[in-house]
Amino acid sequence: MNQTKKVTLITGANKGIGFEIAKQVGEHGHHVLVGSRDEKRGAEAVKQLLDLEIEADFIQIDVTNKESINKAAELIKEKYGYLTALINNAGISLDKFIVPSKLDTEIIRQDFDVNFFGLVDTTQAMLPLLKKSTKAKIINMSSMMGSLNMAATPESEVYHASVVGYQASKAAVNMFTIKLAKELEDLKETTITVNAVDPGMVATEFGGVDPEFSRSHGGKPVEEGAKRAVELAVNDDTSNATFSNAEGVVAW
Repeated sequence: MNQTKKVTLITGANKGIGFEIAKQVGEHGHHVLVGSRDEKRGAEAVKQLLDLEIEADFIQIDVTNKESINKAAELIKEKYGYLTALINNAGISLDKFIVPSKLDTEIIRQDFDVNFFGLVDTTQAMLPLLKKSTKAKIINMSSMMGSLNMAATPESEVYHASVVGYQASKAAVNMFTIKLAKELEDLKETTITVNAVDPGMVATEFGGVDPEFSRSHGGKPVEEGAKRAVELAVNDDTSNATFSNAEGVVAW
């Protein structure tokens, strides 16, 4: 495929924010790779995008399974040869509001398996494909809930939140973002930027919450939640090692 065509992989793209990111990025002319563990749901998402005249293909990928990740990377290499952008969107939040002294560590492990370890494994597998582009972007979907600064500030809403497994996994994503951005700064053949994005509280089914309940408690439309990730993906933005949302900078 000619590199004039931008190829973007979005994990967890069969629904919610991931699907909306895929839709908006596709509307900007990117060839969208809909990453999803569920083949049926992924195929349905691709059909919806094709109906909107967006170039899209399904990529089966389970971010908790290295064999699945490597198979996806090999498929992308064979069919496209490179990636312009990787948007690590797949995520879960299994733990509910509970005090730290009563945490279930098994639930925390499951949060980390998807939100952090899966993100790291996927990034490492796709990095050779990103290096094939002259300019590439890695966008990690994080959350202000993972901000240590805000968690330590009594005036912040994050100070009063206690979904520690999810929050800790996103704090780990933020650290990985910073350190990977620094590592890739010195690449000679290509430029790869790495940034973290907070979509905010969005009215989706994420975490098992009813979208209507979320909406009635301030959850914003999915279009707004996707905004910052899309901006970073499609604009000629050289931001690197940043944490931001649609309103601006988010404290680490």
